[in-house]
Amino acid sequence: MKYDNIVRGVFLKRPNRFIADVEINGHKETVHVKNTGRCRELLIPGCEVWLTEPGTEGRKTRYDLIAVRKSTGVLFNIDSQAPNKVVKEWLSGQDYDRIIPEYTYGDSRIDFYMERGSEKYLMEVKGCTLEIDGVGYFPDAPTERGVKHIHELIRAKKEGYRAILAFVIQMDGVQEVRANVATHPEFGEALSEAEKSGAEILFLQCHVEPDELVIR
Repeated sequence: MKYDNIVRGVFLKRPNRFIADVEINGHKETVHVKNTGRCRELLIPGCEVWLTEPGTEGRKTRYDLIAVRKSTGVLFNIDSQAPNKVVKEWLSGQDYDRIIPEYTYGDSRIDFYMERGSEKYLMEVKGCTLEIDGVGYFPDAPTERGVKHIHELIRAKKEGYRAILAFVIQMDGVQEVRANVATHPEFGEALSEAEKSGAEILFLQCHVEPDELVIR
């Protein structure tokens, strides 16, 4: 997954979850943050950030903030739309006969429905941007929607689907994702229940560049 019109900046502050003030070429610019999560351990004043300039008419902000370099030197992609896009690319090379994004199942929209021969799959995708001591954690903020989707996967497994929860690890060097029970205990309980039900948990390791996110 590639981005166009990439620009480097320096993060200054985040007035709210939708926007940030960034210094670009010596000028302060208010930009859109493509992640409504907390990202507190990443968006620290003075850190290096990367932005894309979509050029869409009628926008309130000129740039989207998509990546940040942590104090450890590791580059994180924080674009919350990127996981589904990069998984769609990845799935196209996995020999499925049919792939349908945004598939309605029960009371939810599950990210992907796939078929391979007689087997039917449902896959929910979660992007991981929280890393502590080399381990990924999800979520970084409570997500009732995420718990609901896991329960839908458990139900799908009982109905004969191959149910998959895929974590897209939006940084290099991390191999697994654990439930962030300190932030949202119910998500941890749902994840444990999913594993016991036979749902598959995938950790999709990625390589990040300022203008690229690739599943390894």
